[in-house]
Parts: sequence; structure tokens; C-alpha cells
Amino acid sequence: MKEETSRPKIHKIVLTGGPCAGKTTGMSWIQNAFVKLGYRVLFVPETATELITGGVAPDTCGTNLTYQLCQMHLQLEKERVFEAAARSMAGEKILIVCDRGTVDNKAYMTGEEYIQVLEAFHTDEIQLRDNYDAVFHLVTAAKGDARYYTTANNQARTETPEEAVALDDMMIAAWTGHPHLRVIDNCDNFEDKLKNLIREIRSFLGEPAPLEIERRFLIEYPDLVWLESLPNCRKVEIIQTYLRAPEGEELRIRQRGEKGSYIYYKTWKRRISDTTRTEIEQRLSQSEYLGLLMEADPNKRPIRKTRYCLTYDRQYFEIDVYPFWDDQAVAEIELSDENAEIRFPEGLRIIREITGDEAYQNATLASR
Repeated sequence: MKEETSRPKIHKIVLTGGPCAGKTTGMSWIQNAFVKLGYRVLFVPETATELITGGVAPDTCGTNLTYQLCQMHLQLEKERVFEAAARSMAGEKILIVCDRGTVDNKAYMTGEEYIQVLEAFHTDEIQLRDNYDAVFHLVTAAKGDARYYTTANNQARTETPEEAVALDDMMIAAWTGHPHLRVIDNCDNFEDKLKNLIREIRSFLGEPAPLEIERRFLIEYPDLVWLESLPNCRKVEIIQTYLRAPEGEELRIRQRGEKGSYIYYKTWKRRISDTTRTEIEQRLSQSEYLGLLMEADPNKRPIRKTRYCLTYDRQYFEIDVYPFWDDQAVAEIELSDENAEIRFPEGLRIIREITGDEAYQNATLASR
């Protein structure tokens, strides 16, 4: 027990974005902000830049696939080294920041090449994507005002503003489906953008408290064919089981994934207001998940649902479709500010807001 409690708490996040989005400066801000909060901050350098500036590039390798295999191999190995080093370090809080993650590579490959890379490493997209605790995407400067877009500060950057916008969209689409994806939009000034980045990371880490701000809406049953046709929408299957918990608290475990590949979580929540809750989430192994199933609340049935994760206009929606409804569904969005404007996709038909309505909480649906 003593050894278990002395292990440092390690969070591994991705800082990604389109070309000229501000990642380099963002890294500096992260270092300054979180060292002050008692974190040991480790940075995994961007692999593509290392390889390309060293002479290993898609146009110098035999094929793009050869290059992508080299990049994936180096990137995975670097992350393993940083994680092993982090486990040996003193200190309670360690933050590993990956300058781009493995799923970013998808934007630079054909669909067939991507499948070949996954097969070569005996993995799948869910295992790659959800291996990170959170993903923060900085929107390219080419979106909004192309005057601020430049290739001068990165030798590996060659994209035109139009190409940068297209890449930005593809990267957001590649990460869509991750349980904690945040898109950091451009602001009137760059400093505000970075302040938003730090605020989102602090919120995820629970500094000063692990708050979840979300709004929920009852919607008409969506057009699933339309949703599944969108490049920025991913479908995941969820089984949610509630455990015995004290009054006023919620404790649940969740199996999340698709096509036989799953990730497991335990989540503890306590309500503060209709829109805000304290939330602590922990990754589980499959054996830990199966063991906790024995502690299921006998008064609540498991909730099965299909979740459509949709990025739209720099926002991240989660649309839950339940097998016991054929006329309605639930859409929710997590916010950094409970008063933030919400811009809904035209394909969603809102019936009414149900934020704070106990009748539509998953825990209530599990009791029926």
C-alpha cells in the first residue's frame, strides 16, 4: 500500500493543431503555468520536425508509407521512454506534454496507408487515440486572418494558408471521438488564445478543482446516416454501470470503444449546481473493470448507448442515442464557461434544454 500511494500521478496530454497555431509558444506557457502549480512538466518533442530537419522526410524515403512507419516507430518509442522516466521521478504530480500525438499522422496518409501502419504496429485507432488522457487542439492562424500565418518560424512547415486550413480540419476530425478533446479557437489577440489553453488544461487537471461544466439538450432522433457520413463525427459504443455510492454522489464505470476495442474508466461525480459538477476520472485495466462490476448498484441497470462525437465550428458535441428511444436523443457539450455561446449544427433539431433535469440523467434512466 505504501508503494502504491507513493507513486506519482502522471497525466499524458497532447498539444496539437494546424500549422502555425501557436504550439511552440503554448509549450512555454504550459511550462510556466504548471511548474508554479507544483507539476514536473515533461515535453515529448514533435517527431515530424525532428525527422524532417534531420533529412528523413516523405520525399527522401522510398515512399510516404515508409516515412510514416519510421515516424510512428520513433514517436511511440519516445513516449514509452518519457513515461518510464516519469514513473521513476520524485514528486506527486507529473504532466507529460506530447507535441503532437500519434493520431496526428493520420492527416498525412491515405486511408489505406493508415490501415497498413496500424497493422504494422498491431494496434488500432482507439488504442492509439485514447492512450492520451486529453487532447488540446490549437486552431491554425490561417483560419480567421491569414495575415498572421507564416512558415518562417518552422523549417518543416511548407503549407499554404489554404492547405493549413484543410490540415487543421483533418486533424480535428482525426482526434474526434476522444473522450476529452478541446478545440482552442483564435481570439482577437494571441495572448487570450493561450490563456484559454491554460484554463482548459487547468480544468482538466482539476486545478484548483476538477470541475465539469456541461449543458444538455433533448433533441429529435437524429439522422444517423447523415451523422456517420460526416468526416468530423465518430461513433463509439458505451456501456455504463453504476456502483454503490453515498447519497449525493455518483460512482460509475464505463466501457467505451468500437469494433471489439475498448477503453475502461471509473468516474466519481458530485453536483455543485445544475451546470457544474466535481468530476474525477481514472483509467482502468480490463481486469480492474471486470472486478468492479461485482460492486454494481443492484437498483440500477447498465446503460447502453451509442455516442456520436461531433466537432462543429470549433465545438465538441456528444450525441447519445439510446436503444429504448426511437423519437429522441440527448446532445451535450462541455464548456469552459457556463455562459458561452453554443452554435448547433443545422442537422440537429433541439426540443428543449434539459441541463439539471434529473429525469434525463443517465443515473435516473438506469433506475427505470
